[in-house]
Amino acid sequence: MKNNASPQKRRTFRHGDLRNALVTAGLEMARAGGPNAVILREATRQAGVAPNAAYRHFAGQAELLDAVRSACLSRVAAAIEDEMKKHKAGRNPQAFARKSLHAVGMGYLGFAMREPGMFRTAFSVPPPVHSPDPANTASLGLNPFQLLSLALDRMQESGLLNRKDRKGAEYLAWSTVHGLALLALEGPLHKMPREMVLALGERLVVMVERGLS
Repeated sequence: MKNNASPQKRRTFRHGDLRNALVTAGLEMARAGGPNAVILREATRQAGVAPNAAYRHFAGQAELLDAVRSACLSRVAAAIEDEMKKHKAGRNPQAFARKSLHAVGMGYLGFAMREPGMFRTAFSVPPPVHSPDPANTASLGLNPFQLLSLALDRMQESGLLNRKDRKGAEYLAWSTVHGLALLALEGPLHKMPREMVLALGERLVVMVERGLS
């Protein structure tokens, strides 16, 4: 019996475009299901290429996940930058420093609430948080950890944070806001409305700022 079904047409990509297509497919999988949903073979299917084509760009599953993780980190950084851009340096450096720290915390938490799958993926692979990889950054060339460092530097420069307490302050501030995000995404607060989580976040960031001052 003759089979009239035509095979799926494969797509062709210029150099570099296939890698971008695979990462884009991986991002959509991360958005839908977090890091465990990022599957190399499925990425090739979504990109419309043969499975073996992926190995020109990724040695395996782990390399694709690492690239997707970087893309997710870049989006976290962009969300933080969007919040930071709402505030301009004026005549009151302490007020600007407080607003900068607030922007980092709320940009971070807001992204977690909007994009839980990408947020989980961003922190699913353990390279150093201060890795200089530009793939982890947005328009300012800083990753999320470095944006937090920038805000804390402004706190110190304005006199709100003394030099002794500045050392390692990133880890204190980061773990506090990250903890709330995890409680809301996959812990006992997962049924709490997003608006309530963000309201708690506002108070939490103020507590962090007061604790550091």
